[in-house]
Amino acid sequence: MTPEIKIGKRKIGTKHLPFVIAEIGINHEGNMAKAKRMILDAHRAGAECVKFQSHVVEDEMAPVAKKVIPSHTTESIWDIMVRCAFNEKQERELKKYTEKLGMIYLSTPFSRAAADRLYRMKVVAYKIGSGECNNYPLLEHVASFGKPIILSTGMNDIPSVRKAVAIFRKHKTPYALLNCTSMYPTPYNKVRLGGITDLKKAFPDAVVGQSDHSLYNYTCFGAAALGASILEKHFTSDKKWPGPDIAISITPLELKELIIGSRAIHEALGGHKTILKEEQPVIDFAYACVVSIANIKKGEKFTKKNIWVKRPGTGEIKAIDYPKILGKVAKRDIPKNFQVRKRDIA
Repeated sequence: MTPEIKIGKRKIGTKHLPFVIAEIGINHEGNMAKAKRMILDAHRAGAECVKFQSHVVEDEMAPVAKKVIPSHTTESIWDIMVRCAFNEKQERELKKYTEKLGMIYLSTPFSRAAADRLYRMKVVAYKIGSGECNNYPLLEHVASFGKPIILSTGMNDIPSVRKAVAIFRKHKTPYALLNCTSMYPTPYNKVRLGGITDLKKAFPDAVVGQSDHSLYNYTCFGAAALGASILEKHFTSDKKWPGPDIAISITPLELKELIIGSRAIHEALGGHKTILKEEQPVIDFAYACVVSIANIKKGEKFTKKNIWVKRPGTGEIKAIDYPKILGKVAKRDIPKNFQVRKRDIA
């Protein structure tokens, strides 16, 4: 059977249109007005889903994190999260605002406390980031809720992903795996779309997608062509805003293009190299048929000097049969520029 999960009322799998996740993440920098602006802009771009990050800093990090500075920022991960973290009341407000627009609200918990908060908020599914892919205690905790889980797999290989999947299968938790490279931005030669195929092969019961940190939409379109059912990109309303993830985020226009383009690619997938009945009108003018290029007398042989192939394709003898006609004899007089018929051949 084709793998499929359901998030809210939305079915996700290769039989369905790609599920595009606009990851607002922490691009709001702790500002509610910015957060709501991005939700609204994502909605206007046609997005079905926005995703945030749920941070309960004390439960998420040890104080030593105050000395750890990510490669794509100039401040510690602790300071970033303290500044950007919303409290539960604020997250509930954002969820309510999102769902009022008819969209799906997702959030990534980075700790047990954050996962419990989202459980209290009755989220329809959980998105787990690459950093928690091998955080098996946290995965065990989230999987016990029984809600669908979308897991990014950056910084992990098939063996480590296999341990995570074993947890999901044990709890009978619906799950999806996203191919991902945790570099910000990801150079195109490090995206490795082949990972989509690897994940499909290793986990045939998994819905597979792409969480992408490269610039623009190019690699997501490539992922869609490989059958990715979920496409996740960081999103912002304004590229001029400050924030560590703004540089790798797509704009509302780019989000709209991603949604439209990935759906077009999905609809174009599959099929077989056959002739469609819908191509017949073009066949009628585009095919070539055997035509006399000189006046031909009854009893005269057909040669390259008196017959050739020309459009339209409405004639009785198609170009493919031209060699078969050469050397045969005309059964009657045939005028120049006449589509030769079978009954004209002796």
